[in-house]
Amino acid sequence: MSLESKIKAFVASSVTHVAFAFIVMGAWAVFANRYHPMPEPLVAGLVQGALSATITLLMKKALDYLSALFFRRNAVRAALIAPPVLVCSVSLTGLILSHVAAGTPEIFATIAVPFSVAFTYAWVYTFGIWTTQRAST
Repeated sequence: MSLESKIKAFVASSVTHVAFAFIVMGAWAVFANRYHPMPEPLVAGLVQGALSATITLLMKKALDYLSALFFRRNAVRAALIAPPVLVCSVSLTGLILSHVAAGTPEIFATIAVPFSVAFTYAWVYTFGIWTTQRAST
């Protein structure tokens, strides 16, 4: 296996995506809570890292499933709107409740970046599914 194909496999790996989400969004949460005494920023970072890793792992599968479900029912417009709305609503609820339970001091700042990334991904990914499905029907 060539170095190029090893790099492509690494970049495409779900493990890579989950680890990247954990590290980057966990670091963001530590930064967002940096003015609070330790261990609050660290706890926020661990909570956000775990949440981002989980959301990264599950979001694509949920969007694929929901999009297919709506297309099977000939709900073409709903297939564009409902999957990202449902997935983002569940994600946002989980983020808020988890950070409230963990005692994160700066909840809004902590979840703003991770949720914005997830929100954008959900809509762009769903639009891609939707255009592909519409073209094939």
